[in-house]
Amino acid sequence: MSVAGAQQAITQGALDAIFNEPGTADQRFPVPVLQCLQIKPLAAQQAPGGPTTQERYRVVLSDIRNYVQCMLATQANHVIHDNQLARGCIVRVKSYQANEVKGKNILIILDLEVATELGTHDRIGEPAPFEAKSTDTSTAIGGTGFYGAKTESPAPVIKAEPMSSRMGPAGGGMQSTGSKAHGNIVIYPIEAITPYAHKWTIKARVTSKSDIKTWHKASGEGKLFSVNLLDESGEIRATGFNEQCDAFYELLQEGQVYYISTCKVNLAKKQFSNLPNDYELAFERETMIEKAEDQSSVPQVRFNFVPISELQSVEKDVTVDVVGVLKDVGEVSQIVSKTTQKPYDKRELTLVDDSRFSVRLTLWGKTATTFSAQPESVVAFKGVKVSDFGGRSLSLLASGTMALDPDIEEAHRLKGWYDSEGRADNFSTHNSMASMGAATGRKDQTKVISQVKDEGLGMENPDYFTLKATIVYIKQENFAYPACSEEGCNKKVVDQGDGTWRCEKCDIAHARPRYRYIMSVNVNDHTGQLWLSCFDDVGRIIMGMTADELMEVKENDEDRAPAIFEAANCSKFTFQCRAKMDTYGENPRVRYQVMSATPIDYKTEALKLADMIKQFGISS
Repeated sequence: MSVAGAQQAITQGALDAIFNEPGTADQRFPVPVLQCLQIKPLAAQQAPGGPTTQERYRVVLSDIRNYVQCMLATQANHVIHDNQLARGCIVRVKSYQANEVKGKNILIILDLEVATELGTHDRIGEPAPFEAKSTDTSTAIGGTGFYGAKTESPAPVIKAEPMSSRMGPAGGGMQSTGSKAHGNIVIYPIEAITPYAHKWTIKARVTSKSDIKTWHKASGEGKLFSVNLLDESGEIRATGFNEQCDAFYELLQEGQVYYISTCKVNLAKKQFSNLPNDYELAFERETMIEKAEDQSSVPQVRFNFVPISELQSVEKDVTVDVVGVLKDVGEVSQIVSKTTQKPYDKRELTLVDDSRFSVRLTLWGKTATTFSAQPESVVAFKGVKVSDFGGRSLSLLASGTMALDPDIEEAHRLKGWYDSEGRADNFSTHNSMASMGAATGRKDQTKVISQVKDEGLGMENPDYFTLKATIVYIKQENFAYPACSEEGCNKKVVDQGDGTWRCEKCDIAHARPRYRYIMSVNVNDHTGQLWLSCFDDVGRIIMGMTADELMEVKENDEDRAPAIFEAANCSKFTFQCRAKMDTYGENPRVRYQVMSATPIDYKTEALKLADMIKQFGISS
């Protein structure tokens, strides 16, 4: 677009309104259109002995009349990484916070969009630097020099005072400690909180709150609780100990918005938190918390969903968010910890999504026993830990949360997909053997059965190959074994004869085992037949149910079980296999292990055949 067109699109006077008329700026300029004059990366900071903070960028934006220094929130860094934001381009600022820091106006950019259709131009007009009308720095925020805050009306606060000052005569009941704040409240973005920032107040929503936990040690005893706090810029964890636990536990309620100030800022203990923040807060005696009258201006929750198909690329013990359709809801079972000898309740769920992968997710404790969602519901999980058990599995952390049928775009899309086609789909899983194949760095080659045998695959070294074949027979004897229910263990358990099953590895007795498939299937293609070994993930895909469910059928309805096996025959799959020399008794033989299996996609296969025909120059 021409310079004249770009100039006409820019909202002249927007900066003056944003900083000097905040009450009307949102109505006059709901999405300011500005020109980018400069982009500058900032040097990373590091707390003493702590991790380096995320990369930050300073930009200068102009509305033709004025220009102002801006700081990109890390959530907006993608416009830099994707090479979208460049000097001279025109941008739409979709979300921002206007601040005054040490007498200078700073704009925190939370979300922006590059208007590529408006083109890139040399500086338009002669914008002047925008200076704050007031140089009173009494409410300015210290810290990096680029973060700031917006001001809101005064609000009452509740302050955690020493317990002795809040007790009535003779140790009577706790008294009210409400007081009024003086002057305007300076609202600080969560993302800007560091140990170097002082005199800040955040306005944040409590997205989760833990139960009160107690500890007893030789050095003393105590209690604590923690909350996750969210605003437009980010999330942070806050913890209250002992007196602060008494003062704030009942006040802070999930889903409510609060003003919070005067907390200690520490480096985050990643083993206890599922939030992407380098820092966390600790409530202190001087901490002040007040419930906000305006409960709608802060987001409800922020998810960063990872498709189930991509979990294989996520490192073990990393925390992620997932959303999926409940394919299966297991019963509550109980395990006994080997270290503490305490019993723990658990429940296993199977989630699927439109990437056509499934994953097992474990709930623990009260969350497991109170879970009541029905299969085919959509559930969003925030804060689940990735395990490499069974290739990839998930476990909901104590600090994590879940939302049943949430009113978000991703959930509506999944529901529509499942109702229209997903209900009839078969799903792949992240089998641990598949990750072994990937680790070899070898690309699987598609083979027919005669090639697998004639080429001696697996005779010298493990070989990986893809096979398209039809199941013609499944051995029904010993198709599953009783396994340990402990997370990360799939060892066989032994019936103790007293109603319990014992795992020697974990040294735990279970009320009941969790059956896992260990199947032998015979497959055919047009060149021959082959026996394949299948473990639990593949067995679920072939049989369309868990080994627990099939074992229950076999025990309660012997006539029905053979029909289920028969129904699985004549199914066509694409098998990813590993061929490896094995020894059975004293006889060496090649064993063909299925790493993953997916139903044949006839449309994709037809397109591949069409491409092959073109390669040979055959035309119709």
